[in-house]
Amino acid sequence: MKLSLFIHMERTTPDEPQEQLYEQMMELCEIADRGGVHTIWTGEHHGMNFTIAPNPFINLVDIAHRTQHARLGTGTVIAPFHHPVRLAGEAAMTDLITNGRLELGIARGAYSYEYERLMPGLTAWDAGQRMRELIPAVKKLWQGDYAHQGEYWSFPATTSAPQPKQQPHPPIWVAARDPNSHEFAVKNGCNVQVTPLHQGEEEIVRLVTCFKDACREHAPQQPLKIMLLQHGYVAEDEADAQQAAQELNRFYHYFGAWFKNERPVSQGLIKPLSDEEMAANSYYNAEMMRNNLAIGTADEVVARLKNYEQMGYAEFALWIDSGMSFARKKASLERFIRHVMPEFH
Repeated sequence: MKLSLFIHMERTTPDEPQEQLYEQMMELCEIADRGGVHTIWTGEHHGMNFTIAPNPFINLVDIAHRTQHARLGTGTVIAPFHHPVRLAGEAAMTDLITNGRLELGIARGAYSYEYERLMPGLTAWDAGQRMRELIPAVKKLWQGDYAHQGEYWSFPATTSAPQPKQQPHPPIWVAARDPNSHEFAVKNGCNVQVTPLHQGEEEIVRLVTCFKDACREHAPQQPLKIMLLQHGYVAEDEADAQQAAQELNRFYHYFGAWFKNERPVSQGLIKPLSDEEMAANSYYNAEMMRNNLAIGTADEVVARLKNYEQMGYAEFALWIDSGMSFARKKASLERFIRHVMPEFH
Protein backbone atom coordinates (compact mmCIF):
# COMPACT_ATOMS: atom_id res chain seq x y z
CA MET A 1 0.00 0.00 0.00
CA LYS A 2 1.29 3.45 -0.96
CA LEU A 3 1.39 6.13 1.74
CA SER A 4 0.59 9.74 0.87
CA LEU A 5 -0.13 13.15 2.41
CA PHE A 6 -3.36 15.14 2.17
CA ILE A 7 -2.92 18.79 3.11
CA HIS A 8 -4.39 22.29 2.90
CA MET A 9 -3.60 25.72 4.23
CA GLU A 10 -5.92 26.16 7.20
CA ARG A 11 -6.54 29.24 9.31
CA THR A 12 -8.40 29.07 12.63
CA THR A 13 -8.00 32.61 14.04
CA PRO A 14 -7.72 36.07 12.45
CA ASP A 15 -4.31 36.74 14.01
CA GLU A 16 -2.54 33.96 12.05
CA PRO A 17 -0.52 35.51 9.17
CA GLN A 18 -1.57 33.93 5.89
CA GLU A 19 1.96 34.05 4.43
CA GLN A 20 3.30 32.13 7.42
CA LEU A 21 0.56 29.51 7.20
CA TYR A 22 1.29 28.97 3.52
CA GLU A 23 5.02 28.54 4.09
CA GLN A 24 4.30 26.08 6.89
CA MET A 25 2.14 24.07 4.52
CA MET A 26 4.96 24.07 1.97
CA GLU A 27 7.48 22.97 4.60
CA LEU A 28 5.31 19.97 5.46
CA CYS A 29 5.14 19.11 1.75
CA GLU A 30 8.92 19.31 1.46
CA ILE A 31 9.36 17.06 4.52
CA ALA A 32 6.89 14.57 3.04
CA ASP A 33 8.66 14.51 -0.31
CA ARG A 34 12.09 13.97 1.26
CA GLY A 35 10.55 11.22 3.37
CA GLY A 36 9.29 9.35 0.32
CA VAL A 37 5.51 9.81 0.33
CA HIS A 38 3.87 8.58 -2.84
CA THR A 39 1.57 11.55 -3.53
CA ILE A 40 0.87 14.99 -2.06
CA TRP A 41 -2.85 15.76 -2.36
CA THR A 42 -4.55 19.14 -2.01
CA GLY A 43 -8.07 20.24 -2.82
CA GLU A 44 -10.38 23.06 -3.86
CA HIS A 45 -12.49 25.20 -1.53
CA HIS A 46 -13.80 28.75 -1.64
CA GLY A 47 -14.43 31.50 0.88
CA MET A 48 -13.49 29.39 3.90
CA ASN A 49 -10.49 30.00 6.14
CA PHE A 50 -11.18 26.51 7.50
CA THR A 51 -9.70 25.21 4.24
CA ILE A 52 -7.93 27.81 2.09
CA ALA A 53 -7.60 26.27 -1.37
CA PRO A 54 -9.11 28.35 -4.19
CA ASN A 55 -7.15 26.59 -6.95
CA PRO A 56 -5.28 23.32 -6.34
CA PHE A 57 -3.34 23.61 -9.59
CA ILE A 58 -1.58 26.75 -8.34
CA ASN A 59 -0.53 24.95 -5.18
CA LEU A 60 0.61 21.84 -7.04
CA VAL A 61 2.81 23.83 -9.43
CA ASP A 62 4.48 25.53 -6.46
CA ILE A 63 4.87 22.19 -4.66
CA ALA A 64 6.38 20.73 -7.85
CA HIS A 65 9.13 23.35 -7.79
CA ARG A 66 9.87 22.64 -4.11
CA THR A 67 9.89 18.83 -4.33
CA GLN A 68 11.57 16.12 -6.36
CA HIS A 69 9.70 12.84 -6.33
CA ALA A 70 6.15 12.84 -4.98
CA ARG A 71 3.23 12.67 -7.35
CA LEU A 72 0.90 15.64 -7.09
CA GLY A 73 -2.83 15.19 -6.76
CA THR A 74 -5.99 17.27 -6.68
CA GLY A 75 -8.01 16.00 -3.78
CA THR A 76 -10.33 17.20 -5.22
CA VAL A 77 -11.40 19.54 -8.01
CA ILE A 78 -15.09 20.45 -7.53
CA ALA A 79 -16.73 19.38 -10.79
CA PRO A 80 -19.66 21.82 -11.09
CA PHE A 81 -17.35 24.83 -10.74
CA HIS A 82 -15.40 23.91 -13.92
CA HIS A 83 -16.15 24.06 -17.64
CA PRO A 84 -14.79 20.92 -19.37
CA VAL A 85 -12.59 22.87 -21.80
CA ARG A 86 -11.09 24.96 -19.02
CA LEU A 87 -10.48 22.00 -16.71
CA ALA A 88 -8.92 19.93 -19.49
CA GLY A 89 -6.50 22.72 -20.35
CA GLU A 90 -5.59 23.68 -16.77
CA ALA A 91 -5.03 20.06 -15.75
CA ALA A 92 -2.93 19.39 -18.86
CA MET A 93 -0.83 22.51 -18.28
CA THR A 94 -0.24 21.41 -14.68
CA ASP A 95 0.81 17.98 -15.94
CA LEU A 96 3.30 19.60 -18.33
CA ILE A 97 4.75 21.97 -15.73
CA THR A 98 5.09 19.20 -13.14
CA ASN A 99 6.75 16.87 -15.69
CA GLY A 100 3.95 14.32 -15.69
CA ARG A 101 3.36 14.09 -11.94
CA LEU A 102 -0.34 15.01 -11.89
CA GLU A 103 -3.09 12.83 -10.40
CA LEU A 104 -6.49 14.41 -11.13
CA GLY A 105 -9.07 13.86 -8.40
CA ILE A 106 -12.61 15.12 -9.07
CA ALA A 107 -15.66 15.34 -6.78
CA ARG A 108 -19.14 16.79 -6.81
CA GLY A 109 -18.33 18.96 -3.76
CA ALA A 110 -19.71 18.80 -0.25
CA TYR A 111 -20.36 22.27 1.18
CA SER A 112 -23.67 24.05 0.50
CA TYR A 113 -21.79 27.18 1.69
CA GLU A 114 -19.77 27.01 -1.53
CA TYR A 115 -22.68 26.01 -3.74
CA GLU A 116 -24.79 29.02 -2.75
CA ARG A 117 -21.91 31.41 -3.47
CA LEU A 118 -20.58 30.04 -6.74
CA MET A 119 -23.72 28.41 -8.17
CA PRO A 120 -26.85 29.47 -6.23
CA GLY A 121 -29.52 26.81 -6.25
CA LEU A 122 -27.12 23.95 -7.00
CA THR A 123 -28.05 20.70 -5.24
CA ALA A 124 -25.80 17.77 -4.41
CA TRP A 125 -27.70 15.67 -6.97
CA ASP A 126 -27.21 18.22 -9.72
CA ALA A 127 -23.53 18.56 -8.77
CA GLY A 128 -23.13 14.80 -9.11
CA GLN A 129 -24.77 14.81 -12.53
CA ARG A 130 -22.44 17.57 -13.65
CA MET A 131 -19.47 15.47 -12.54
CA ARG A 132 -20.79 12.55 -14.59
CA GLU A 133 -20.93 14.74 -17.69
CA LEU A 134 -17.63 16.52 -17.03
CA ILE A 135 -15.23 13.59 -16.68
CA PRO A 136 -15.91 11.84 -20.03
CA ALA A 137 -15.82 15.21 -21.78
CA VAL A 138 -12.41 16.08 -20.30
CA LYS A 139 -10.98 12.74 -21.41
CA LYS A 140 -12.25 13.27 -24.96
CA LEU A 141 -10.90 16.84 -25.06
CA TRP A 142 -7.46 15.43 -24.27
CA GLN A 143 -7.85 13.10 -27.28
CA GLY A 144 -8.75 16.11 -29.44
CA ASP A 145 -11.29 17.48 -31.90
CA TYR A 146 -14.20 16.74 -29.61
CA ALA A 147 -17.61 18.45 -29.88
CA HIS A 148 -20.02 18.23 -26.98
CA GLN A 149 -23.79 18.54 -26.71
CA GLY A 150 -24.81 17.78 -23.16
CA GLU A 151 -27.28 18.73 -20.48
CA TYR A 152 -24.93 21.22 -18.82
CA TRP A 153 -22.35 22.17 -21.45
CA SER A 154 -22.25 22.49 -25.23
CA PHE A 155 -19.32 23.48 -27.44
CA PRO A 156 -18.06 22.86 -31.01
CA ALA A 157 -15.09 20.65 -31.85
CA THR A 158 -12.24 21.50 -29.48
CA THR A 159 -8.86 20.09 -28.52
CA SER A 160 -7.38 20.70 -25.09
CA ALA A 161 -4.57 23.21 -25.28
CA PRO A 162 -2.13 22.07 -24.14
CA GLN A 163 -2.46 18.31 -24.05
CA PRO A 164 -1.10 16.45 -21.02
CA LYS A 165 2.39 15.01 -20.81
CA GLN A 166 1.11 11.68 -19.47
CA GLN A 167 -0.47 9.54 -22.16
CA PRO A 168 -3.21 8.78 -22.76
CA HIS A 169 -3.90 11.14 -19.82
CA PRO A 170 -3.14 11.66 -16.12
CA PRO A 171 -4.79 9.16 -13.78
CA ILE A 172 -8.28 10.31 -12.81
CA TRP A 173 -9.75 9.69 -9.36
CA VAL A 174 -13.41 10.04 -8.40
CA ALA A 175 -14.47 10.82 -4.84
CA ALA A 176 -17.11 8.18 -4.18
CA ARG A 177 -19.38 7.14 -1.33
CA ASP A 178 -22.53 5.45 -2.63
CA PRO A 179 -22.47 2.36 -4.90
CA ASN A 180 -23.59 4.38 -7.95
CA SER A 181 -20.53 6.63 -7.67
CA HIS A 182 -18.22 3.62 -7.48
CA GLU A 183 -19.92 2.15 -10.55
CA PHE A 184 -19.58 5.41 -12.48
CA ALA A 185 -15.87 5.62 -11.63
CA VAL A 186 -15.11 2.05 -12.61
CA LYS A 187 -17.15 2.18 -15.85
CA ASN A 188 -15.21 5.31 -16.84
CA GLY A 189 -11.79 3.85 -16.01
CA CYS A 190 -11.23 6.03 -12.94
CA ASN A 191 -9.64 5.24 -9.62
CA VAL A 192 -11.62 5.92 -6.45
CA GLN A 193 -10.97 8.11 -3.40
CA VAL A 194 -13.02 7.46 -0.27
CA THR A 195 -13.29 9.44 2.96
CA PRO A 196 -15.01 7.76 5.91
CA LEU A 197 -14.46 10.93 8.00
CA HIS A 198 -14.86 10.11 11.71
CA GLN A 199 -16.71 6.85 11.10
CA GLY A 200 -15.27 3.50 12.11
CA GLU A 201 -14.20 0.27 10.47
CA GLU A 202 -17.70 -0.72 9.36
CA GLU A 203 -17.79 2.27 7.00
CA ILE A 204 -14.23 1.64 5.80
CA VAL A 205 -15.17 -1.96 4.93
CA ARG A 206 -18.39 -0.83 3.22
CA LEU A 207 -16.53 1.60 0.98
CA VAL A 208 -13.92 -0.89 -0.23
CA THR A 209 -16.66 -3.48 -0.75
CA CYS A 210 -18.55 -1.04 -3.01
CA PHE A 211 -15.39 -0.63 -5.08
CA LYS A 212 -14.72 -4.36 -5.34
CA ASP A 213 -18.33 -5.05 -6.31
CA ALA A 214 -18.16 -2.41 -9.05
CA CYS A 215 -14.92 -3.89 -10.40
CA ARG A 216 -16.41 -7.40 -10.47
CA GLU A 217 -19.54 -6.21 -12.24
CA HIS A 218 -17.94 -3.93 -14.83
CA ALA A 219 -14.53 -5.58 -15.40
CA PRO A 220 -12.37 -2.50 -16.12
CA GLN A 221 -9.91 -2.82 -18.99
CA GLN A 222 -7.01 -1.62 -16.80
CA PRO A 223 -6.51 -2.34 -13.09
CA LEU A 224 -8.01 0.41 -10.91
CA LYS A 225 -7.12 1.52 -7.39
CA ILE A 226 -8.92 2.72 -4.30
CA MET A 227 -7.42 5.24 -1.86
CA LEU A 228 -8.46 5.80 1.75
CA LEU A 229 -8.23 9.37 3.04
CA GLN A 230 -8.26 9.57 6.83
CA HIS A 231 -7.12 11.82 9.63
CA GLY A 232 -4.21 10.51 11.65
CA TYR A 233 -1.59 11.42 14.21
CA VAL A 234 1.51 9.43 15.12
CA ALA A 235 1.96 10.01 18.82
CA GLU A 236 4.91 9.79 21.19
CA ASP A 237 2.81 8.09 23.86
CA GLU A 238 -0.78 7.62 24.99
CA ALA A 239 -1.03 11.08 26.55
CA ASP A 240 0.05 12.60 23.21
CA ALA A 241 -2.51 10.44 21.38
CA GLN A 242 -5.27 11.56 23.73
CA GLN A 243 -4.37 15.19 23.07
CA ALA A 244 -4.57 14.54 19.33
CA ALA A 245 -8.00 12.96 19.78
CA GLN A 246 -9.19 16.07 21.61
CA GLU A 247 -7.80 18.32 18.87
CA LEU A 248 -9.40 16.30 16.09
CA ASN A 249 -12.67 16.24 18.00
CA ARG A 250 -12.60 20.03 17.93
CA PHE A 251 -11.72 19.97 14.21
CA TYR A 252 -14.73 17.78 13.44
CA HIS A 253 -17.09 19.98 15.40
CA TYR A 254 -16.02 22.86 13.17
CA PHE A 255 -16.21 20.65 10.08
CA GLY A 256 -19.78 19.77 11.01
CA ALA A 257 -20.66 23.42 11.57
CA TRP A 258 -19.34 24.40 8.14
CA PHE A 259 -21.16 21.46 6.56
CA LYS A 260 -24.52 22.37 8.14
CA ASN A 261 -24.05 25.98 6.94
CA GLU A 262 -26.22 27.48 9.68
CA ARG A 263 -23.64 29.44 11.67
CA PRO A 264 -22.56 33.06 11.01
CA VAL A 265 -19.32 33.56 9.07
CA SER A 266 -17.27 36.77 9.16
CA GLN A 267 -14.04 37.44 7.26
CA GLY A 268 -13.96 33.80 6.19
CA LEU A 269 -14.04 32.54 9.79
CA ILE A 270 -17.03 30.77 11.31
CA LYS A 271 -18.39 32.05 14.62
CA PRO A 272 -16.36 30.24 17.33
CA LEU A 273 -17.93 27.22 19.01
CA SER A 274 -18.03 27.26 22.79
CA ASP A 275 -16.90 24.31 24.89
CA GLU A 276 -20.52 23.94 26.01
CA GLU A 277 -21.79 23.72 22.43
CA MET A 278 -19.24 21.06 21.55
CA ALA A 279 -19.97 19.07 24.70
CA ALA A 280 -23.68 19.12 23.87
CA ASN A 281 -23.10 17.70 20.36
CA SER A 282 -22.92 13.94 20.85
CA TYR A 283 -22.30 13.29 17.14
CA TYR A 284 -18.57 13.84 17.74
CA ASN A 285 -16.43 13.04 20.79
CA ALA A 286 -12.76 12.49 21.54
CA GLU A 287 -13.20 8.79 22.34
CA MET A 288 -14.68 8.26 18.88
CA MET A 289 -11.70 10.03 17.28
CA ARG A 290 -9.24 7.92 19.26
CA ASN A 291 -10.98 4.69 18.25
CA ASN A 292 -11.85 5.41 14.61
CA LEU A 293 -8.99 7.50 13.24
CA ALA A 294 -5.34 6.60 12.61
CA ILE A 295 -4.28 8.01 15.97
CA GLY A 296 -1.77 6.27 18.21
CA THR A 297 1.83 5.30 18.65
CA ALA A 298 3.73 4.26 15.53
CA ASP A 299 3.05 0.56 16.23
CA GLU A 300 -0.67 1.23 16.56
CA VAL A 301 -0.79 3.22 13.33
CA VAL A 302 1.19 0.55 11.47
CA ALA A 303 -1.24 -2.13 12.65
CA ARG A 304 -4.25 -0.06 11.59
CA LEU A 305 -2.79 0.65 8.15
CA LYS A 306 -1.83 -3.00 7.64
CA ASN A 307 -5.48 -3.81 8.27
CA TYR A 308 -6.52 -1.34 5.57
CA GLU A 309 -3.99 -2.90 3.22
CA GLN A 310 -5.47 -6.34 3.84
CA MET A 311 -8.93 -4.97 3.03
CA GLY A 312 -7.69 -4.03 -0.44
CA TYR A 313 -6.81 -0.35 -0.20
CA ALA A 314 -3.97 0.52 -2.58
CA GLU A 315 -3.16 3.91 -1.04
CA PHE A 316 -3.57 5.61 2.33
CA ALA A 317 -3.47 9.40 2.50
CA LEU A 318 -2.68 10.88 5.90
CA TRP A 319 -5.06 13.84 6.29
CA ILE A 320 -2.98 16.29 8.30
CA ASP A 321 -5.47 19.19 8.49
CA SER A 322 -6.48 19.25 12.14
CA GLY A 323 -6.33 22.71 13.68
CA MET A 324 -3.18 21.55 15.50
CA SER A 325 -0.12 23.75 15.79
CA PHE A 326 2.47 23.54 13.04
CA ALA A 327 4.92 22.01 15.53
CA ARG A 328 2.53 19.15 16.34
CA LYS A 329 1.73 18.48 12.69
CA LYS A 330 5.43 18.43 11.85
CA ALA A 331 6.33 16.10 14.73
CA SER A 332 3.58 13.65 13.76
CA LEU A 333 4.57 13.70 10.07
CA GLU A 334 8.22 13.08 10.95
CA ARG A 335 7.27 10.12 13.14
CA PHE A 336 5.04 8.85 10.32
CA ILE A 337 7.98 8.99 7.91
CA ARG A 338 10.51 7.55 10.34
CA HIS A 339 8.50 4.76 11.97
CA VAL A 340 5.42 3.97 9.85
CA MET A 341 6.46 4.31 6.21
CA PRO A 342 9.37 1.83 6.36
CA GLU A 343 6.85 -0.92 7.16
CA PHE A 344 5.22 -0.37 3.74
CA HIS A 345 8.24 -0.11 1.47
